[in-house]
Amino acid sequence: MGIVKISEGIHNQLREASSVFDRSLNSQAEHWIKIGMLSELHPAINYEEIRDLLFKYKNLTIEEIVKKSKK
Repeated sequence: MGIVKISEGIHNQLREASSVFDRSLNSQAEHWIKIGMLSELHPAINYEEIRDLLFKYKNLTIEEIVKKSKK
C-alpha cells in the first residue's frame, strides 16, 4: 500500500462524499478510482453500466472485470 498525494480541493470533495455515502475516506477514493479506470477502459459505456459491472464482479480486480466484460 502506498501514499497518493491529491489536491486539497479533491480531498475535501472526497471527505464530503465519504460522509454522504457512508464510506471511509479510503473506500470512497478506491470507489472513484475504480469508476475512473473502468470509464477509461470502456469509454462507450455509461455510469450505470460501470456500476453494474462493479456490483456483478464485486470480488474481482479491475483487470479481471475488464477481461470478463469484454467477452
